[in-house]
Amino acid sequence: MATPDQKSPNVLLQNLCCRILGRSEADVAQQFQFAVRVIGSNFAPTVERDEFLVAEKIKKELIRQRREADAALFSELHRKLHSQGVLKNKWSILYLLLNLSEDPRRQANKVSSYASLFAQALPRDAHSTPYYCARPQSLPLNYQDRGTQAVQSSGSLGSSGISSISVCALSGPAPAPQPLLPGQSHQIPGVGDCLRQQLGSRLAWTLTANQPSSQTPPSKGVSSAVSRNLTRSRREGEAGGAMEITEAALVRDILYVFQGIDGKNIKMSNTENCYKVEGKANLSKSLRDTAVRLAELGWLHNKIRKYTDQRSLDRSFGLVGQSFCAALHQELKEYYRLLSVLHSQLQLEDDQGVNLGLESSLTLRRLLVWTYDPKIRLKTLAALVDHCQGRKGGELASAVHAYTRTGDPYMRSLVQHILSLVSHPVLSFLYRWIYDGELEDTYHEFFVASDPTVKTDRLWHDKYTLRKSMIPSFMTMDQSRKVLLIGKSINFLHQVCHDQTPTTKMIAVTKSAEPPQDAADLFTDLENAFQGKIDAAYFETSKYLLDVLNKKYSLLDHMQAMRRYLLLGQGDFIRHLMDLLKPELVRPATTLYQHNLTGILETAVRATNAQFDSPEILRRLDVRLLEVSPGDTGWDVFSLDYHVDGPIATVFTRECMSHYLRAFNFLWRAKRMEYILTDIRKGHMCNAKLLRSMPELSGVLHQCHILASEMVHFIHQMQYYITFEVLECSWDELWNRVQQAQDLDHIIAAHEAFLDTITSRCLLDSGSRVLLNQLRAVFDQIIELQNAQDAIYRAALEELQRRLQFEEKKKQHEIEGQWGVTAVEEEEENRRIREFQDSVPKMCSQLQILTHFYQGIVQQFLVLLTTSSDESLRFLSFRLDFNEHYKAREPRLRVSLGTRGRRSSHM
Repeated sequence: MATPDQKSPNVLLQNLCCRILGRSEADVAQQFQFAVRVIGSNFAPTVERDEFLVAEKIKKELIRQRREADAALFSELHRKLHSQGVLKNKWSILYLLLNLSEDPRRQANKVSSYASLFAQALPRDAHSTPYYCARPQSLPLNYQDRGTQAVQSSGSLGSSGISSISVCALSGPAPAPQPLLPGQSHQIPGVGDCLRQQLGSRLAWTLTANQPSSQTPPSKGVSSAVSRNLTRSRREGEAGGAMEITEAALVRDILYVFQGIDGKNIKMSNTENCYKVEGKANLSKSLRDTAVRLAELGWLHNKIRKYTDQRSLDRSFGLVGQSFCAALHQELKEYYRLLSVLHSQLQLEDDQGVNLGLESSLTLRRLLVWTYDPKIRLKTLAALVDHCQGRKGGELASAVHAYTRTGDPYMRSLVQHILSLVSHPVLSFLYRWIYDGELEDTYHEFFVASDPTVKTDRLWHDKYTLRKSMIPSFMTMDQSRKVLLIGKSINFLHQVCHDQTPTTKMIAVTKSAEPPQDAADLFTDLENAFQGKIDAAYFETSKYLLDVLNKKYSLLDHMQAMRRYLLLGQGDFIRHLMDLLKPELVRPATTLYQHNLTGILETAVRATNAQFDSPEILRRLDVRLLEVSPGDTGWDVFSLDYHVDGPIATVFTRECMSHYLRAFNFLWRAKRMEYILTDIRKGHMCNAKLLRSMPELSGVLHQCHILASEMVHFIHQMQYYITFEVLECSWDELWNRVQQAQDLDHIIAAHEAFLDTITSRCLLDSGSRVLLNQLRAVFDQIIELQNAQDAIYRAALEELQRRLQFEEKKKQHEIEGQWGVTAVEEEEENRRIREFQDSVPKMCSQLQILTHFYQGIVQQFLVLLTTSSDESLRFLSFRLDFNEHYKAREPRLRVSLGTRGRRSSHM
């Protein structure tokens, strides 16, 4: 084994014991153990720790003994000692010197040296001093039972007589019994044990267990009453089989049990987890029951002390947990003060030889009365310890707060005091967070959590979150959310907006009180004082953040730009852009080039009112080509894009931009259908007069006109629904919520609700996939109609052109004096006309098939609308079938709108 450091306190203390007693290390082991216990004791003298007062007492004592020169020398030495600062505990040294000077046993005819005095004192004090503090780490001490401790030989004792030192009690030095002479060696057997039971005290001096066996009468220093009690007890113990225990011995044991130390007759039962009186003890039932009731304080003390000792060394327990342990230590300190007073009272009785039957003496009943309130406090603390097992941080504060909801004002005031100490770290975290935006939560105790791996662009959404389990129960969820937003706003301004404005300028309200005072405010005026501070910081910080986003980063302008360009709100720009893009987008998607489309976009901007937008907005507007699939045209892959970065990307996240992209593609396709039908109507108007000379086409043109009108009605109703009922209503609601928003979270929530609304009502969500497929099928039929009509008009115009050329040729021949046409030419012309007339029925059948498919798809679409859970979609089905054409063909459409809603709710 490695030898300990020769300069360690343990080695120095052992050397001191050897020097005083003049013995080897093995012979002073018991005295050394006692010295360690005295140093580790929580008890303190019942005098004020005033160094100046003790020094004055020493000088007065020297002057009283007519030693003025020594008094002057002591004053000078004390001044030098005070100026050098070599010793830390000067008061303790002076107090020791004063007590030694008052010791009557230092007379030459009583005790020959201080070594003999030290030898007399240590063995008894080894079991009369309570032990509270943890043992020194380097001392593997094994204390023997207090009733069996004794020095190894009588030769080690300075004397064998009863000696006494005046002890400072509450009322000052007490008169001491007259000691025996050092040469007296005849003593009653067992009188040392009996005296330890009757006269033992906190730091008193007495005899050891191994006294000489010769019998002599008791000394005159012991009162006759005590001697009689001792003799009677001894005799009764020898006569009977059971040992009779006096009440005084129980009182002494109870005082040890109060400290968590086993007594001679009351010990801890590990099997039953309680203190029990020894079964062989001869006690009346009343005394036994009273002792057991009093011993409960020791059990409660052990429970609390075990919790604090375990948790005090656990650094992961956190600041809140350490505050809880400190509060428990503070309560135990008050408990120890009571024990110190009781011990001093018992010590005073022992030193004065007071009969324990007097009214002023300590009895079990008096202890029962005096410990009533401390017992309630310890019970409350033990209940708190049980309830707080396994908890830390804000969860621990909530557990303590739960015990404030009691009707007992005494218990409530105790728990509120503990809660004020426990909540102090939580309030420190809170004020540091809401006023500085700093989060120093090493042990994860605060209800605001930070993720350092999150990047700056996701700071608002992901970096800071609430630990719901750590929210104290004396704070509401709304308050916790506001606290989170305050600190998050400060960090967002500093890290994302690069705004280094001090928080004192953001928040007009400053910290008017320190956390300890605020802890009192928190529990006395929770609704006003504490709530007011959080609300003020929340409103000021959020208002400043919104001002920065709106004024410096034009958040609302970018939001309106999204509405105008990505949701097709800028009508003139969208129409002109379609006109310019038509030649490009009809080509295969693989032949498109983004720079060509970007040039067309810039041309459309300069030619419309979009040119008056902010350059910052126009700079962000761009063209995006989607992923190309086989057979796609430019119409299928073209899309507008809007670049976002910086603080506005917190509102317009990637998920939001993907929603905008889907909405644009849907609206762009619907707008294209309207554009196609407009071209179809233009073809009708332009070609109607030209084809009047071809009466065989009238039926085809009429059928084409009827089908186009049905499609126009369908598209107009869909456009009305999308534009007004979905986009405009949702946008108006969004704008109102943004104007009333109190923080950035409100804006983000309103914007996300807006996107969710248009996604669901535009049939872009997962639940409307069947409806969207039907609608796309309708759009495909419109494109089919355009292709069919273009083919009909192309063939009709070619035929018309040939007929006009034939008539022109015929007139030209007549002008030249020739036959207009020959028989061969006329026959060929008639054959070509018949071929064209034969193709007209094919055109009609093609249109009829197209009409049949179109109406079937629309009919199925209407049936799906009637079963939708969205009321606006059910009303859309009514408007699409305004003349009840489809209702007459489909029985499922003959149900009233109210019944449709009820039916859809059951499906």
